[in-house]
Amino acid sequence: MKKIYFLLFTLMLASFSFGQVLVAEDFSYPDGSLVPNGGWVSISGTTGDLLVSSGQAVVEHGDPSEDAEISFTTVSGDVYFAFDFSVDDLGEPYSGTDNEYFAHANFNARMDIVEGTNGGDYTVGISSSTSTAQAIWGSDLTYGQTYRAVIKFDQVSGTAQLWIDPTLETDTSISGTADGAATADTFDLRQSDSSQNETVRVDNLMIGQSFDDVLAFEAPTDPALFINTPSEGTVFSPGTTSVELTIDVQNFVVGNPGAGIDGHIHWMLNGVAQPMKYDTDPETITVADGGSYTVFMQLVDNSHTPISPAVEATVNFSVASITQVSDIASLRAGTLGEFYELTGEAVITYIVTENTRNQKYIQDNTGGILIDDPSGTITTSFNIGDGMTGIKGELSQFSGVLQFIPIENVASASSTGNTITPEEISVATFLANGEDYESELIKINNVVFTDTGVFADNTSYDIVDGSDVTVARVSFGDENLVGANIPTGTSSVIGLGGQFNSTYQVLPRYVSDVEGATLSVDNFSASEFNVYPNPVTSGYVNITSTNANDISVAIYDILGKRVINTNVLNNRVNVSSLNTGIYMLRISQNGKSITKKLVVK
Repeated sequence: MKKIYFLLFTLMLASFSFGQVLVAEDFSYPDGSLVPNGGWVSISGTTGDLLVSSGQAVVEHGDPSEDAEISFTTVSGDVYFAFDFSVDDLGEPYSGTDNEYFAHANFNARMDIVEGTNGGDYTVGISSSTSTAQAIWGSDLTYGQTYRAVIKFDQVSGTAQLWIDPTLETDTSISGTADGAATADTFDLRQSDSSQNETVRVDNLMIGQSFDDVLAFEAPTDPALFINTPSEGTVFSPGTTSVELTIDVQNFVVGNPGAGIDGHIHWMLNGVAQPMKYDTDPETITVADGGSYTVFMQLVDNSHTPISPAVEATVNFSVASITQVSDIASLRAGTLGEFYELTGEAVITYIVTENTRNQKYIQDNTGGILIDDPSGTITTSFNIGDGMTGIKGELSQFSGVLQFIPIENVASASSTGNTITPEEISVATFLANGEDYESELIKINNVVFTDTGVFADNTSYDIVDGSDVTVARVSFGDENLVGANIPTGTSSVIGLGGQFNSTYQVLPRYVSDVEGATLSVDNFSASEFNVYPNPVTSGYVNITSTNANDISVAIYDILGKRVINTNVLNNRVNVSSLNTGIYMLRISQNGKSITKKLVVK
């Protein structure tokens, strides 16, 4: 049963001060996702990653990505937050400086786990609004032991103050830096990457207006009503035809009039009264593209009179409409957060295979855009050079890069085997008009790399044309450009126009994209390997070595695209998937490599 309570009236706790309890949350939900229980909503990452286990919220750094928040009534002056927390045993004291905060209020009053100061397991830090702790608790803490953190946020000065296991507000505390007036109306649990990806367990959250409001967890007994889904302000994708409304009621028995029944629920949809609810079961609401909807609910007694004080809940949501555009230039001119259908054909120029976001670069004769598909909405298999027509999605942006997030699958390629000729530009043109070339295949001529050696993954390299300088960034770590020799003379670079915040970049894909770049050979003699048959006619190539250590193989087509990446098993590699043609075979063993030509017939 849900155990979160929002009290919109003033009460006296067992203390000498008045305050207002805004939230009391003991996480008494079934094991599983925290969202959407108790009004918690997902604000980033993958919904369902932030879990509840044994009545505690489990905040894991590392792979789980979801951040979730709960809203509360805005108040003036100070806001106090308190919760129990413990850190799972890491097997060694926490170390490192990449300390990611796990709790905050509107990105203010940020609390994180930090390295101990006296040889203990760990300690904690507080920041008013920055990512790095501005003050660190002076005593070390112990893995597995539960502590109560009390945090005060002064909304006037923007200052956060932290106590650990206090009994009085005058007890020892630490404070962040005053960072200016700010409003707090959400409490957030955050999962990210940190030095050691620790797990923090959180319980018995209280939010109020005084220290005494939150010092000890106390669950009120007053009736409460919550609309769990949809959350306030949700915009559903075009094509949505129904929305499930889910609710929670506590400290009030809902049912048909009878013994032990407190009352039932009156509710309206867009101002129109709906059949009275004598249960807390979900309701299915029929919706349409472009529609806006308001649900209002209230608890009433058995005579249909609203209970006093009133207990009500309201949620507003909508379904987006979709706008058709004929080309990518029109799509790029759209509004972030809105939905579009690209009715014209766009051709795939690159498919990212090294991450799980199912990203594809597409372009037509008016521009390019990056498809970002972390949910795997497009399930049809596509190849570079395929055409896509009728893709539907939402326009978004990440680090300055415009992205198109698909909302439905594209059934098939509208054409195949298309070739995109890169548009040739100078560094000066790219610097002056970077937005025009974002996600488009371009060629920048007459440049010199300022670095020497070999290309490394996730590394930026300055390329210079006279006094003009831009960046070539190696971003596709599974392609053969990684480890290739950087050219030493005047060169040209083919790549996708990229952007990182205010910096425009060109993103080469393969060795063939960089004039003068060559696959490196690291101290291997060709006589150390035997590759046969070559040409290959049977679908298999045999590779033997003068020693018995593991051998890995990467095969690239004439454009430099990696088509096979595998280990040699029983001195044999299956190449039956390759079309007839000439390929480059890169053999690696013991940290060294050699490249050979491979012919498939």
